[in-house]
This record gives sequence, structure tokens and C-alpha cells, in this order.
Amino acid sequence: METNPLEPRMAYALALGAVSFIIAVIWGKPLIGFLKRKGIGKQIRIEQPGRHQYKTGTPTMGGVLFIVPVLLITGVLNIINLLGMDAIGQSTLFLFFCLASHAVLGAVDDWQGIKGIRGKGEGMSARMKSGFQLLFASIIALVLYFGPPQWDYVGVPGYPDFFRIGPLIIPVTIFLMVAMSNAVNLADGLDSLAGSTSMIAFACYGTIAYLQNQVYLTAFCFTLVGALMAFLWFNAYPAQLFMGDTGSLALGATLALVAVMTGQWLLLPVIGLIFVAEALSVTLQVSYFKLTRRMYGEGRRLFKMTPLHHHFELLGWSEMQIKERFWLISLLAGMLGVALALI
Repeated sequence: METNPLEPRMAYALALGAVSFIIAVIWGKPLIGFLKRKGIGKQIRIEQPGRHQYKTGTPTMGGVLFIVPVLLITGVLNIINLLGMDAIGQSTLFLFFCLASHAVLGAVDDWQGIKGIRGKGEGMSARMKSGFQLLFASIIALVLYFGPPQWDYVGVPGYPDFFRIGPLIIPVTIFLMVAMSNAVNLADGLDSLAGSTSMIAFACYGTIAYLQNQVYLTAFCFTLVGALMAFLWFNAYPAQLFMGDTGSLALGATLALVAVMTGQWLLLPVIGLIFVAEALSVTLQVSYFKLTRRMYGEGRRLFKMTPLHHHFELLGWSEMQIKERFWLISLLAGMLGVALALI
């Protein structure tokens, strides 16, 4: 039987995922204890469904649980590379910067929300947060295009070759990173919802990267998948820990960057279907409300409440039903996305 030369590389990526899981799950309890002692607890906004009020005080900023192990492993592998040993084939410091910068931004937002600087549960202003998101995304987009290697290509399902789009990759990358970081943030409203759907999305893009022989990208994706599995251990209903903006902003921006680096960013709305649906529900709700207020003198709503998972809550679905059904949809969408990447 012939051996697939890519198999050891996938085994390596999966092993890194197992290592990140072990590191994250070991320090989960101490982290939760530390956050409780420091009073770093979630503040539930008044406009959220009443059933969420019991979650007030649950430790937040839990994104550090999975981000720190990923940064640690990624940093060590890059140091090994710099010493001349081929650990991952190519530097992943780019991904390191994306994950770390957005985690810091999210942590500041979470901290301001905990302290109630702008009201109960309100973090930094939308203008300030958007400004930093645009800044980080712009830096990454410019390096993507001008720095070697030049990631300015896109894959189209049904065509065997990639198409180069030149400088257009800059606005595309900025838009995807900002949009997806906000979309994952909106999806982070139910226990384990954002974590499980993000895990599926990174596993899908890790598989696509594996098929492209991008071993460094595969290793990074599955390292993150393993760490997210550990986070879900503590975030499963009823959650002992929330990822907060610390985790959601970092996951969304990094997922978009991974999609661009594989060239399969057209498939991001498919693989990240739940995130797109959550963000689209908010956009449609706000637009429809403003339009009907202008037309009829009073605003009307398309959904009972947005983001979308709150709509289903008010329809009578339990939190577990919503999470499980969204998770299944995410899994099916991910399978479809990988299938389209193979065409």
C-alpha cells in the first residue's frame, strides 16, 4: 500500500490540536477561579431575553483560555523555525498578530463593559472599536499584498486554477476581517454557540489548507480547533465561562484571514453560514425598522429580536435546541464548503 506523503503532516496538525486541548483544559479551572476572584463577570443587557438574566456574573473574557495556548504553541513553533529547524514549513507570525491584536482589542472592550463605563454591559464605543478593527485589518491586508508571499488570489468553485485579483485583495481582506469579527461577536449569545461553530469553520479551512499542502496553515487551524474544544468543555450549557469579545473578535478576524490565505474566501459565507445569518438578521432588522418608520411613521420588525438566535428563543425554542440545530446547520454548511473547494 502506497503512503500518502501528506498524511504525516495531517497527523502533525492533529497532534498539535491535542496538545493545545490538554494545555487549555488543564488551566481552565484555575482561570475560572481567577476571573471569579477578580469579579470579571458578564453583565447582561436589559434588552436581552429575560431567561438570560441568571447568567449575570458568569466569568467572561474566557477567550484567553483558548487564545493563550494557541499563541504559545504558535510562538514556540516560529522560534524553532527561526533557529533553522523546519517545524511548520513557513512562518505563522502573521496569524499570531491577527489573533493577538484582536484579542487585546476584545479584552479592552470586555473590561470597559464589566466596569460599566458606558452603561451596564456596554464596552467601548462602536466608533472606537471599529477604528481599531479597520486599523488592524488594513495592516494585515497591506502585508498580505505587498509582502512575500503575495496572497492576492481567489478560487472559484468549478475552476481548477486560482485567479489573481491584484490590489483588490486589500479592500476584500479588510471587509472580510471586520465583517466576520463582528459576525462571530453577534453569534456569541448562547452557551457554546460561537465556540462550536467556530471550531467547525476552522476545521473545514484546516482541511482545505491540508489539501493545498499548506502545512503551516493546517497546523495553526487544528491547534485552534483543539483549544476551542477545551473551551467548550467549560462553555457547555450551563456555561461556567464566556469567551467575551476577547474571544469572538479574535476568532472572526482570524477565520477571515485564514480564508484569504487559502484563496477560498468566496466560500466563507458558506462555511461561516451561521455567522452570516446572525449578522444579516441584525442588518435586515435595523434597515426594515428605519424604512417602515419613514413610510408609516412607526418602525416595524422582521424578527422578534436579533441576532437571529434570540428570535428563536422568543418563538419558544430552548437554548439547547437552538445551539444544537445551529451546530448541525454549521456542520452541514462546512461539509458543503469543503466539497465546493474540491470541485
